[in-house]
Amino acid sequence: MAHKEEQEYHKITRNTRIIAVGNQKGGVGKTTIAVHLAAALGERGRKCLVWDLDVNCGSTRHLGIPDGLNVLGTFEVLTGAESAQEVIVRPGDLDGVTLPKNVELLPAHVKLEGLDRVLAARNSFVASPDLLIAPLESLRGQYDYILLDTAPNLTTPTIAAYKAAAYFLLVTTPESFAIDGLNNAMKYVANAREAGNRALRLMGVVVGKVPGRGTRLSSELLDYVDRTFAGGDAFMQPYKTTINASTVIPSVQKDGRTLFDTDPEHKIAWQFRALASEVEKRFEQLEAATGKEDKSNRVGPAEDVRNG
Repeated sequence: MAHKEEQEYHKITRNTRIIAVGNQKGGVGKTTIAVHLAAALGERGRKCLVWDLDVNCGSTRHLGIPDGLNVLGTFEVLTGAESAQEVIVRPGDLDGVTLPKNVELLPAHVKLEGLDRVLAARNSFVASPDLLIAPLESLRGQYDYILLDTAPNLTTPTIAAYKAAAYFLLVTTPESFAIDGLNNAMKYVANAREAGNRALRLMGVVVGKVPGRGTRLSSELLDYVDRTFAGGDAFMQPYKTTINASTVIPSVQKDGRTLFDTDPEHKIAWQFRALASEVEKRFEQLEAATGKEDKSNRVGPAEDVRNG
């Protein structure tokens, strides 16, 4: 992209879609989905921000920032020490960190472990569950997608994501414990809506770590996911694209890269491209159904989450 074209690209006012990505169980690949979906959308020309809200710093490490680097990020934003704009990692900001095309990162650090203690000690009229609302609003219009990589338990940043996001992308695997976590996440989506975020809308389920040779149990669990969401609207259905299990994913995570950097023609990379295409089409369908582009991501009360 030429310098002048790049300047114009960054000046565009964008229809920002704020998506929390999660499952209330660890190890389901939500960070892999969040990072690679952002990379696939970036490849399509969409400007994306991955916001790491997990004390385990999964997406931060996945995008090349080592554990020992004391970066400013989520902790500083949520405690009010820094603005979101000031701590976002952009291409060229850190030596040795190569971000995917059109992807930026708001990193996490283990200091998030002390967040609740700091919040409890400060004198503030801002309730902890609402901590993300103002920072996200300050970024609206700058990105096409903001993907909130949440923790697998109800930490303060994760609760704040449920309260501030417009959409929730559920991630699961064809394993029984992951399905249990999926059910819990669905309950929390409903709870967040009851607690004030009436705009929060379930935007479907991505199934990852699917065995190349499906087992009877994995087939049964995939069928269960389909049945669970069969009664909802088209927007909350499981995606047709699933992500296969592969040893290549842990390898690129260890290197702090994505498949789009290391092996863009790999089958898994093409699966993420297909998923990104499905996500975009689903948003197009939603916006067409509402009769206008939803610039505020507030499309009115969402359909109640159905479970089974």
